[in-house]
Amino acid sequence: MPRQESPLQSEMVQGTLDMLILQTLVLGTAHGQTIAHAIERGSEEVLQVEHGSLYPALRRLENRGWIASFWGTSENNRKARYYRLTPEGKKQLAAQTSRWEQLVKAIGRILRPAREGQS
Repeated sequence: MPRQESPLQSEMVQGTLDMLILQTLVLGTAHGQTIAHAIERGSEEVLQVEHGSLYPALRRLENRGWIASFWGTSENNRKARYYRLTPEGKKQLAAQTSRWEQLVKAIGRILRPAREGQS
């Protein structure tokens, strides 16, 4: 049964899922389901990662050389593809995080402009 889409999920800024996947892999290697659960738990279930979005993102990140994959055995004793962050992926995560922080600050300045007399 497909999960009901979170209103925030449909509004996620393009590229955000890539950044969240890279951030998840900073903690160590993981297979797709673990990555999706980590993002969901980390967002307190506000963000839900559908397989239709996750696996194309993983392939895109691997094609760019930002992650690498290998086959292993999951905790359920099933064959699973595991992903790890590459050095290029670490650099990309730092760049994306910086851009994201600049974007959040810029939006914050517009939504909550400084009041006169305050800096």
